[in-house]
Amino acid sequence: MKPLNPIIISGREILPLVEGGKGIAVSNGKSSGAWAAANCVGTFSCVNADNYDENGAVIPQIYHGTTRRQRFEELIAYAVRGGIAQAQNAYEISNGKGRLHINVLWEAGGTERVLHGILEKTKGLIHGVTCGAGMPYRVAEIAAKYGVYYYPIVSSARAFRALWKRSYHKHADLLGGVVYEDPWLAGGHNGLSNSENFREPQKPYPRVKELRDVMSGFGQHDKPIFMAGGVWYLRDWEEWIDNKELGPIAFQVGTRPLLTKESPVCEGWKKKLLSLAKGDVMLNQFSPTGFYSSAIKNLFLTELEERNNRQVDYRRSEEDEHTVPLPVGVRGRPVYLTPENKRKADGWIAEGFTDILKTPASTIIFVTPDKAKEILGNQQDCVGCLGSCRFSNWADNEEGSTGKIADPRSFCIQKTLQSIAHGGELEKNLMFAGHNAYMFAADPFYKNGFIPTVQQLVDRFLTGD
Repeated sequence: MKPLNPIIISGREILPLVEGGKGIAVSNGKSSGAWAAANCVGTFSCVNADNYDENGAVIPQIYHGTTRRQRFEELIAYAVRGGIAQAQNAYEISNGKGRLHINVLWEAGGTERVLHGILEKTKGLIHGVTCGAGMPYRVAEIAAKYGVYYYPIVSSARAFRALWKRSYHKHADLLGGVVYEDPWLAGGHNGLSNSENFREPQKPYPRVKELRDVMSGFGQHDKPIFMAGGVWYLRDWEEWIDNKELGPIAFQVGTRPLLTKESPVCEGWKKKLLSLAKGDVMLNQFSPTGFYSSAIKNLFLTELEERNNRQVDYRRSEEDEHTVPLPVGVRGRPVYLTPENKRKADGWIAEGFTDILKTPASTIIFVTPDKAKEILGNQQDCVGCLGSCRFSNWADNEEGSTGKIADPRSFCIQKTLQSIAHGGELEKNLMFAGHNAYMFAADPFYKNGFIPTVQQLVDRFLTGD
């Protein structure tokens, strides 16, 4: 395999290997510091990042506010303190090597305030900000204020073009690079547009070549593109290395770093990764963000799939074929279904799915009383973790609302990710992963359950494997 030569990233010549940022305590100061110490880019998440007490124990994020707005303010305070703690940990572990980036989600609640709060208190510790999940127009302005590089995460050349024309051209000197996140292969939330079919994956090379052409047209031919999603063996990407068409390329890996000694995920999660088969990662659209996301199939996703399947449309009064009444709620006010859907509804009710919840799409779903209680309780306990949440209808605006009714077909993402990051049940929580996660079981590097250190993993990458 061709040698993987160092390139300039965030002002320093380092290996073009990047730890992908994973939210809510799944990439933290310990893991990212180790990646930087290996002369690579370490990326820790500043989404609900952990803070620690004087004994080094994680401080639970317990909310006391009686309103969503009050809990939202608590969320921001937690995020800022946690981000500062992770930056300090990462810098100490890095020993001044490599580069340290923080990862934030533009559509998370209070992202701009969180970024300002962290960067203001961590000068000299953080070298770059990666930001996706939406169109992060203002991340350039924020990064420029603190003299750090910024790295937008995009899934198409069109998205970068829009960002450049609206904002980034004003701060071109601090554009460190662009992360191309393959929407069909990457783990976590993916940037599939409405014009793209999630069932028809496109090859990344032409899409990255198009991105490079757009960047070059704006004079950014020398800025690296981080290829993210689907990267396992570097030998499979050899044609990308020192490729004049693509320009400088770095490889961002998110799934393989989950299985290292420094990875903060629990031992059960690590063992689960070693046992996955091809197809065990599911691309779905259940997320309250509205984005597609990729996660390991388990009881959590199965329940969401079944919940969404127990769904029919309704009318508030008799209309066209919607002629059969169905009483809903404590007062038993009727909605009207088609005869066929009424038969389906009767069948679900007979199976114990007796509670009926309305959705913003003029449909109703059928769940058990316990599941209805859980859904409504989670909606009421919302802390505002997203800028716009379809599950709870919270929005980071003056009204504190999306203007739509809460959507029971989704779930509280903050609750489940906090749970699984801190030892919660694997089958009952969301486990993000990339679609190549089945490779853990097939790759001889992990034979007999071997779990490498970050340095061992980096050394392995450099061999092509």
